[in-house]
Amino acid sequence: MDEGGDAPGSETCCETPAASPDRAAGPPYAECVLCRKPTEYAESVKGITLCPVCEWQEAQRTACSG
Repeated sequence: MDEGGDAPGSETCCETPAASPDRAAGPPYAECVLCRKPTEYAESVKGITLCPVCEWQEAQRTACSG
């Protein structure tokens, strides 16, 4: 039975990527470091920024690297 939603991790179950503070609300967007297309991140974000396609492909590569 449900005990009031106190399950571990229940606080992040409804969190969406758009809620991330790194995601930009509008232009200017950072360039993808692989294909140079606009990303969903602001230009001020430090580190490697990937467009949604490259981000998905990288996740697929790392998930199967075992």
